Amino acid sequence: LPLPSSRSRFSGSLLNLQESESENKLDGETASDSESKSEFGGSPPVPTSDDTPEVLNRALSNLSSRWKNWWVRGILTLAMITFFFIIIYLGPLVLMTIVMCVQIKCFHEIITIGYNVYHSYDLPWFRTLSWYFLLCVNYFFYGETVTDYFFTLVQREEPLRILSRYHRFISFALYLTGFCMFVLSLVKKHYRLQFYMFGWTHVTLLIVVTQSHLIIHNLFEGMIWFIVPISCVICNDIMAYMFGFFFGRTPLIKLSPKKTWEGFIGGFFATVLFGLLLSYVMSGYRCFTCPVEFNNDTNSFTVDCEPSELFQLQEYNIPLVLQSVVGWKTVRMYPFQIHSIALSTFASLIGPFGGFFASGFKRAFKIKDFANTIPGHGGIMDRFDCQYLMATFVNVYIASFIRGPNPSKLIQQFLTLRPEQQLHIFNTLRAHLADRGVLGPSEDA
Repeated sequence: LPLPSSRSRFSGSLLNLQESESENKLDGETASDSESKSEFGGSPPVPTSDDTPEVLNRALSNLSSRWKNWWVRGILTLAMITFFFIIIYLGPLVLMTIVMCVQIKCFHEIITIGYNVYHSYDLPWFRTLSWYFLLCVNYFFYGETVTDYFFTLVQREEPLRILSRYHRFISFALYLTGFCMFVLSLVKKHYRLQFYMFGWTHVTLLIVVTQSHLIIHNLFEGMIWFIVPISCVICNDIMAYMFGFFFGRTPLIKLSPKKTWEGFIGGFFATVLFGLLLSYVMSGYRCFTCPVEFNNDTNSFTVDCEPSELFQLQEYNIPLVLQSVVGWKTVRMYPFQIHSIALSTFASLIGPFGGFFASGFKRAFKIKDFANTIPGHGGIMDRFDCQYLMATFVNVYIASFIRGPNPSKLIQQFLTLRPEQQLHIFNTLRAHLADRGVLGPSEDA
């Protein structure tokens, strides 16, 4: 008779033990996560630590860890901002090169995390195929960009013309080659793991390569569309940290315990004000407002045009509610400043969710940062997690509210048609303009 009672007590103790173990797991970790860890063989990677320069360690040795981290982040932030100004001064070509380098480094950091988590099986061709797919995707996206923005140069060179004509077919053939290589690399008993890594690589390509491609497209619309959004994200990151450091009391989200509502709200107002001021300063310079175009005569990028209405001062009436507060009835400002409010609002309210997403990713794999490239800041991906989300928004915003038909691109496409097709379009356009009264009788004749 005592045996069932003892057995029930043992079962109850075992149940309590299992419950306590489940409570000790990280937020969001489930039984399937534990099974995956045993299947993938090996514990998660050890959290990375920042390699703070020895000179800073000695200079800040008397400070507490909180203030030491504040000074390290501040000094490195100023260094990065200085570097940002330098590459802007060097021009569009250097900016595009830096975007490409950042993309490759971000891809490397994410793929390295996957390799460290699943390296115990030493999957065949994993790293080789990952970099091969990166090459394929970049060839496709940047080939499209070259065809769009360097049309005259492409048509002038026979090899480039052939590559441009069959670009998508070549891109698809390259991807199929990698796909077949992946299938041939499948190893018995590790199929599921290899398909996990296949998905890991493709999601990384979607997040990193696609967004960096959109950043370059934004740059071609004018450097102001590149600099203002990136600067707003940087400003929001800095001001949210500052407000949170000095005034933060209320936690914002569990994924990032150090984020506070005070920092979030303070960063929002500071970013909107910063966006208005920066837009006002930059709108007065053609080198920032004009589209970036390639000059075939000099084989270099040129930034020179007649500023559009977006970058010409206009007078706006102040709402009656605010007139008594500010004491003005009208205000002169650039229309782009109104658009900057939308950009800065997105950068401060929605942009941080890119950082929260990255925080969730790092928590899932029990790592502190993507890498330890920048002391006090982590890896390159830690600094660009919000920038990629911002790039997509800017590209969608330009396509929806700013960009119209591009006459130069239409002419480029027109010149590639056969003579009889060009003549048909010419006659159709002339008849249309005559019907609207744009062409006079002499011009029509």
